Amino acid sequence: MARVRAALRAAGHPDEVLEFPEGTRSAADAAAAVGCSVAQIAKSVIFKGTGPDGAERPVLVVASGAHPVDPARLAALTGLSIGRAEGAWVRQVTGFAIGGVAPLAHATPPVVLVDEALFAHETVWAAAGSPRHVFASTPAALLRMSGGTRAVVAPG
Repeated sequence: MARVRAALRAAGHPDEVLEFPEGTRSAADAAAAVGCSVAQIAKSVIFKGTGPDGAERPVLVVASGAHPVDPARLAALTGLSIGRAEGAWVRQVTGFAIGGVAPLAHATPPVVLVDEALFAHETVWAAAGSPRHVFASTPAALLRMSGGTRAVVAPG
């Protein structure tokens, strides 16, 4: 969480992080804790991207909690073969455990896509590095801080 707060400050973003002892591991849990819609949860989902040369890269999708992410769309958007990422690999490349992956401050810089659906909301909530901590932001700020690309990521 300290790494996330430092990254927020470095990006000129308020570093106010809220803690919910009951947990914010899933989008539904986070929405219930915060008191917002599931669509306002900016879930950070990590995929394993593999390039034509066989090199693996983390692919971070900052997606609305209201829908799944379509790996075929990710492959088309990134030019990478997209696969599921196991928990140990996620922790290794991000520095965060699944359920607490933040949209910034990753150990290995990922390819980042920010869900177009988030831009329907003025305020969104994202994990702050643990399955009990979140911070409020705007979709535009998440896009800027993550260095991502705005994209449609849901199945369509």
